[in-house]
Amino acid sequence: MGNPKNNSRRDFLKTCSQAGLGLALPFGASTLLHGKPKEPDPYKGPYYVVFNASGGWDTTHLMDPKGVNGINRLYKEGDILTHGKHTFAPTAKHIDSGMSNEAFFKAYGNELLVLNGLDYSINNHSPCMRYMATGKLDSLAYPTFAALVAACRAPEAPLAFQTFGNYSATGNLVPMARIPYLPSLKLIANADSIQGLTRLPYHDDFALGLIEQTLSKQAQAQQSTPNLPRTKQAQSMLYAAQSSSKTLGRVKPSSLNVPNKGRLERQAEIALSCFKAGVCVSANLSIGQFDSHAKNDRDQMKLIPEFLGGIDYLMKLAEELKIRDKLVVVIQSEMGRTPHYNKGDGKDHWSIGSIMFMGQGIQGNRVIGATDEKQFLSPINAGNLALDKENGIRVRPEHIHQSLRELAGITKHPFSKKFPLKIKPGEKLQGLFG
Repeated sequence: MGNPKNNSRRDFLKTCSQAGLGLALPFGASTLLHGKPKEPDPYKGPYYVVFNASGGWDTTHLMDPKGVNGINRLYKEGDILTHGKHTFAPTAKHIDSGMSNEAFFKAYGNELLVLNGLDYSINNHSPCMRYMATGKLDSLAYPTFAALVAACRAPEAPLAFQTFGNYSATGNLVPMARIPYLPSLKLIANADSIQGLTRLPYHDDFALGLIEQTLSKQAQAQQSTPNLPRTKQAQSMLYAAQSSSKTLGRVKPSSLNVPNKGRLERQAEIALSCFKAGVCVSANLSIGQFDSHAKNDRDQMKLIPEFLGGIDYLMKLAEELKIRDKLVVVIQSEMGRTPHYNKGDGKDHWSIGSIMFMGQGIQGNRVIGATDEKQFLSPINAGNLALDKENGIRVRPEHIHQSLRELAGITKHPFSKKFPLKIKPGEKLQGLFG
């Protein structure tokens, strides 16, 4: 048998690495290696959630209905429904589970902002996912919005940026935390323990005090010693893990009594529990299989209701936890589907689509932009957001990201300046979120 102390340390570091805790502060932050480990103050919001329908959703089955030109086989133009300013496809009769469009827009239409006619510019999955996530098409170095806002607002939070899939680059600003299930946090939060039927402290209070003193002296010595960047990064990872692990003890499981929770519901539970505990700023939630090259209507009518159900669960649980008013929610996909069916009753990649928003600072019951009867976008006047074929612009992901940065109040932060969004003069969207 090996040394129990060594085994405990190895298990601790392994679990921290899996969770992303080992990168709890951005590389280069000098505070990592100063003084005694200090538990960070709880982060109190706003909290940012990005929902990703990975693969490319069919917007004609959701917020941009088309009942003409054979674009959609499930309904005709006269079947299209409305709620307030929103128009949407009727789906209640076509689904077996999940949330219908009718129920979703009734519940959230008054706080929902829809932008139709978003120009993805290309229609390949990898660059499109990167473009939508970061606002930058031609660079692999840019962070996602969720990672950027976490780094700007509270990089010291142990799980500042969580991701459950999709494009999740961080720009080396903040860790990318992956938490498969909440019980894994208990191991990290109680790392100094003997694991068995019960978890008992491995060290008493006196020993822990000596350990903390030693860690402090080591950190100060490391700070004054020249080292290669990779070595300093490793030191930062270990020190952050040691100083942040106990903070995760604040995370308590939170859930609604919903039978047969789906993929997004489980992700939402973890994210919201971490929000409530003040250890997380942003979360990237995602489900896939929207790439419906065959049997488009069958697959989209299975996935879109599941997707909307996950959003509904998150909003209801946030209400129960009393943090709903602190949420900022982005709902997106990396591309749309073609306005015609292929030989396999599927739809292929389309470089035009939609995006939705709701939450703190976002004026709802609004629809901006449009696509025509052939599913081509209509340009938008950047100044007043009205349709403008003569002087309007094609709204692209960088325009959206510029507005999101403004909403989050991070445009002047050094990290935002490090990753600029090159918006042409006169193309900045005025008052997108109201």
